Amino acid sequence: MVAPAVPEVTEEVLHESIDARTESLLALRELGPPDLVHLLKQGVRNTGKQTGIYHHVTGVDASSSASLAAYINTLTYKDNGPNATSKIVEGVYCCYNAFSRLDMRVHVSIPGTVESYCVDERGEKRKASDELWLETYLCSVLRAYSYADDGSGDTIRKIMGVRRFNPVTNTETEQRFLNAAEQLFFRGWQLGSDSVVQVPTNVSNHLTTGLLKYLETTGRYASGINLFEKLRTQSIEVSSLLSKVMFMGHEEVSGVKNLYQSLQETPMDYVMLDTQAEFLLKKAQTAETPEAREERLKMALGCADRSTVAAPSEFGTWARLAQVYVAMEDWENALTTLNSCPMFTYQDKDTPIMPEPRDVHLPTLPETRLDEIDSEPESRFSEQVDASLLGLRAASYRGTFKQAYNILTEMTAKIGWDQLLKIRSNVFVMEDEYRTEKQEASHSGPSKRNASIDGLRGTPDPITNGEGETGEEDDEKSSEREPAKEMATNGETNSVEKPPHAIDPKEVKGDSDHSTPDEEHLSKLNTKRLCERWLDSLFMVLYEDLRVYTIWRTQMAQYRAQQMQYKKSAEEWEILGALAERLQHFDEAVEAYRACLSLRFSPKSLAGVLRVFQKTKNTRDTVAAVIRLVTWQYRWYSEFSPELLHTIRTLIEDEGAVKVRSIIQATSLPQTVLDLTHHYAALCATFRSSGTDG
Repeated sequence: MVAPAVPEVTEEVLHESIDARTESLLALRELGPPDLVHLLKQGVRNTGKQTGIYHHVTGVDASSSASLAAYINTLTYKDNGPNATSKIVEGVYCCYNAFSRLDMRVHVSIPGTVESYCVDERGEKRKASDELWLETYLCSVLRAYSYADDGSGDTIRKIMGVRRFNPVTNTETEQRFLNAAEQLFFRGWQLGSDSVVQVPTNVSNHLTTGLLKYLETTGRYASGINLFEKLRTQSIEVSSLLSKVMFMGHEEVSGVKNLYQSLQETPMDYVMLDTQAEFLLKKAQTAETPEAREERLKMALGCADRSTVAAPSEFGTWARLAQVYVAMEDWENALTTLNSCPMFTYQDKDTPIMPEPRDVHLPTLPETRLDEIDSEPESRFSEQVDASLLGLRAASYRGTFKQAYNILTEMTAKIGWDQLLKIRSNVFVMEDEYRTEKQEASHSGPSKRNASIDGLRGTPDPITNGEGETGEEDDEKSSEREPAKEMATNGETNSVEKPPHAIDPKEVKGDSDHSTPDEEHLSKLNTKRLCERWLDSLFMVLYEDLRVYTIWRTQMAQYRAQQMQYKKSAEEWEILGALAERLQHFDEAVEAYRACLSLRFSPKSLAGVLRVFQKTKNTRDTVAAVIRLVTWQYRWYSEFSPELLHTIRTLIEDEGAVKVRSIIQATSLPQTVLDLTHHYAALCATFRSSGTDG
């Protein structure tokens, strides 16, 4: 298999990229940035002229200094050809150890020696030990999975010129990975966790997330079960992970039995309770009768409710409870529970902060040449985009904010916007009714009770996500108090009503100091809650999404009725596709994505269409989409995407390896391009995935 091309970023000042990396070590909070490879080039004739170039990489074997030095040597073989005008005389490989918070470095002189050492957060050199290399290796594998692209190209575009390799290519390297994970498992909490987890634990951290992602990608569930059964003997809490892998591998009876027995010992383990609730929720969705569905949802409700008691400060437990209420169509409780979710600031992955380069060279391998892909970059940056589409804030949501928004859009998709607003006004204290109650109360006699203490149950100062939440709607609060309607006609009237604001908890808190309303005026407010400001903001963001979506669909219908072509740029179609998918209108999302692809290649649109092909079991179209996405990824130096590997593996499980290989080969694309996807299919055979035997 040919290796991806090597991007080259040229420094303005020698070694400035290494200096910048050293300075950034103190600020790293997650698994660390991709590995940095710095090379020193020297002219063949003019030996006095030296140039510093660098690129980033993930997935290289970081188990020892020798393996990292070997990577640098592979680069010298490519570059030091007979016709070369310059040659590599020195290389430094930097790989971050997130356990010990050290940057492991290997310095290679060509020809000459190999020196390995590590640099701490203060920039001081230390000696590298075998224990540190073990930690570094495990971090390297976890980063390769964490920083891999999902096929849409979003991750690839975040950092320029990163070569991405598969860190686990066979059962031997798998064994090394799982052995390292076993040795360091109970230190995994030191790596931190996803932004939706407030406090990292032994079973909720970046190590366990990476392990589960690896097992799901490759289907090596037996290896995962063996690992977690061994670790379970040391700590009962590992049972939650063991059951998750059992459920993945369709060993549901064993998984349920394991959770039942473990919860007898630790009845308030919130991860186990949440795992039970998640399993029951999925089983309810596939129930054959309404009675069975209702029974499973009731059991899921019990587990989810108990998990919120066990971990009241975790977002995941409250979000699961809200999902159960949505499945039960108990809309008021769903909204109340969503309002109770603790929101956390989103912590993005560590990214390199580098000085402005003097030059950037992004070469293309001949093996990835495909006309539709090659034309993408030129057309992409010249497109006009409507300002209203660029201003949709929901597109930038991450972490807890994104998950909460997904629950809100699921409710909207099921009951509609108008009904959601009615339920909202039933559950929460709205601004207009609070003003009315307050006005009436001012004419009545004093009382010892007040609304903020007796009637209104809410958190005055919500914890926010830090992504466009609390203060962002203040300008809208002052400018548009009355509900606004966006009218558009197509034989009938379509309207999206702007939600009235809920009362600000801080205002209630302030009023309570000098206002004592009469008891009879508290009757309505006694049964209502205060809406957190972040949730109030979410309603405004959802309104904007729905307003833009309604205008688009109405205009489309009008153009069709007049037999006219509805024109948008490729970028606009891509945004509209994402908008429709966010609002859970999947047919309309595919329509927009296809319109984008008819104008130019777009990995994001193709990945969106691929998700629908997978749901509808459309094998040939799925394969065609995967081939193009694999090629695009490889063109931008990534030979590894867990999501695309998982897609190929699932296809092989369903259809068999022979059929999938035949469909790939029957596609009328260059053989070099097809070989890239054949490589993914060969990985499945190496791991002896289901369907590769026949």
